[in-house]
Amino acid sequence: MSVQTKMDNLAVKFLSPEDINVAASVLYQAYHDDPLLKHVLQAKHEASFEKKLRALIREELSAFGHTGQPLVGLYNQARLMAVACVIADSNELEASRQWHWRLRLMMSAGYLQTQQLIEKERVIREELQAHEPYHFLSFIAVDPHVQGLGYGHYLLTALDDLLSQHDKTTGMAVFITQQDHLALFTAHDYHIIKNFVFSSVERTLLFKKK
Repeated sequence: MSVQTKMDNLAVKFLSPEDINVAASVLYQAYHDDPLLKHVLQAKHEASFEKKLRALIREELSAFGHTGQPLVGLYNQARLMAVACVIADSNELEASRQWHWRLRLMMSAGYLQTQQLIEKERVIREELQAHEPYHFLSFIAVDPHVQGLGYGHYLLTALDDLLSQHDKTTGMAVFITQQDHLALFTAHDYHIIKNFVFSSVERTLLFKKK
């Protein structure tokens, strides 16, 4: 993957196992105030929500790693500035999320919460059937300490390069849960497929053709 920037010390590459804990921290900070996750995880106390969110991120990263799904990092020298978790093969990832993954997530996040997350993914897949085969941007996060400096734009540009390496994919889909992120994706030619309500919260599904 490559991306042209005005900063020579930026690099985009797949995450190494040594970077996973840092990536988990970046994702946790970015999604800590996500309204949909707060609703779905249904934590009565802040400490309970934080525990469930950490569990969700840990299990997601584990599932990505076991199936070889792309975990992409944007680095400024050796520091991880932004991370993207991309589903390139939803069938393989879904298979890895059978009993083992679901049991571990249910034990840490809760049965109903796990079922709601699975149902959310099912609804999204149905909406995207006409675009198969496609990539799906499951998570994207920029270190909160460096937000507003263009790292999100650099990372999305690098994901275009990732798509160009896959002849069969039709493009990239993303489900945004915070509407202030909409401008970032529309600036990179993502178009709205559908606005719909999930768990009483209105959210947006977008797609970018390859």
